[in-house]
Amino acid sequence: MQYIYILAGFAIGIIFALVISYVRKAAADKNILKSNELAKKIIEDSQHEAESLKKTVVLEAKEEWYKTQKVYEEEINKRKKEIYTLEKEYNERVSSLDKRLENLDKKESDFQEFEKKVKTQEVEIQNKKIELDKLIELQNSKLSEIAKLSREEAIQILKNNLKNKARNKAAKEIRQIAEQSKTEANILAAGILSTAIQRMTVDYVSESTVSVVSLPDDEMKGRIIGREGRNIRAFEKASGIDLIIDDTPEAVVLSGFDPVRREIARLSLEKLIADGRIHPGRIEQIVEKTTKEMEGNLIKIGEKACMDTNIHNISSNFIKLIGRLKYRTSYGQNILQHSVETAYVCGILAAELGLDQELARRAGFLHDIGKAVDHEYDGSHAKLGANIARKNGESKIIINAIEAHHEEVEYQSVYAVLTQIADAVSGARPGARREILETYMKRLAKMEEIANSIEGVNKSYAIQAGRELRIIVDPVSVDDEKTAYIASDIAEKIEEEMQYPGQIKVMVIRETRQSAVAK
Repeated sequence: MQYIYILAGFAIGIIFALVISYVRKAAADKNILKSNELAKKIIEDSQHEAESLKKTVVLEAKEEWYKTQKVYEEEINKRKKEIYTLEKEYNERVSSLDKRLENLDKKESDFQEFEKKVKTQEVEIQNKKIELDKLIELQNSKLSEIAKLSREEAIQILKNNLKNKARNKAAKEIRQIAEQSKTEANILAAGILSTAIQRMTVDYVSESTVSVVSLPDDEMKGRIIGREGRNIRAFEKASGIDLIIDDTPEAVVLSGFDPVRREIARLSLEKLIADGRIHPGRIEQIVEKTTKEMEGNLIKIGEKACMDTNIHNISSNFIKLIGRLKYRTSYGQNILQHSVETAYVCGILAAELGLDQELARRAGFLHDIGKAVDHEYDGSHAKLGANIARKNGESKIIINAIEAHHEEVEYQSVYAVLTQIADAVSGARPGARREILETYMKRLAKMEEIANSIEGVNKSYAIQAGRELRIIVDPVSVDDEKTAYIASDIAEKIEEEMQYPGQIKVMVIRETRQSAVAK
């Protein structure tokens, strides 16, 4: 019986242990299930977070890539422009060198041809000399045999024959030289006349040679003339300027080619009119006093212009000549103002090129100094200015810049080129020199019309007051090689069909543009 209780207790213990084990296993399975669900949720959250982070990183990477691409594209475009500019400069230099080489080849060919002619003539002269010696010997022998003359008599006959031949030949050559000299004299005279006509063009004579003085009333004209014209004669003699009194109401005209003398005469006449005492003695006194004042004014004007342009160490002779430029005009443009503008432009160009700005300004400022005396001496104002600069101790660079700014001599420095460019810029700007607006507009329209008539040209623009023609061609139908032919054809047509001052630069532009849209 006791064993039964023991077995029953043992069985109950086992059953109880099994129940406890099952309960623990169920709890463990439930914990494992919760853990799996938690892990799955963590994994899903991590995946969502990773996906979001991935998208953010990708967007940031794309944005950074686009920024980098834009910077690289801008850098590439900048480098392309620099390369295009360098290529254009290179092509221009190559073209210039080609032209120089062509000129040198032509000169060398002409020299070789001339050398051949000289050698041929030398051979012919030598052959003729040999033939002449033979003929002389033959004639001497024949004369001796036929005439039985003495040696002295035969020599005399030969001398006479040779003298006659020499006279005939000399007369023929003299006629040829006279005809050639007459032709050359006619050509030279035509050149001198054309130069004189160009300087004294009728269109600009009135503004260059005439000053008008206003009078308080017409009775003053009689006082200026004086008894039997003694006052007007004394005034013209003292001032060296013609005084013209006509029917113009309350005004008289002073006429003369020397602008400084004309200004002295104008100031003197105004002083006489204001003073009221007009007689020969007073006239001479006022003119002399005004002349001395004008000398001082010219120096002040020259010094002020030098200060305005920041140019130093100018000779005193130069200062006075610079002051005279204030009373000199060219095509309606004041020469002193033009010289100051040219100096400024020269300095700006030199600064851009990294050159000596003061030297460039000096060259531009003095380039037209010859116009202060070109009405007194023969020769172009460029050569006169160069001689003045040479006498006043200017450097060779300045002298060459003055003498070469109209291409009368070869350039010897970059400053001469800058001076010519600045001179053209100051003279070519609209309003600087007198030109009828209608004529100016017609000239620009004609230039664009000529350019547009060429096949392949899309648009054309006349810029820089008509000194440059910029042409845009179709990049599909026109290649890079054809642009050179188009530029040359347009330049030739402009030369044939138009009349214009200075030079016109023809620039042909061919470009291809590509675009894309980012969405």
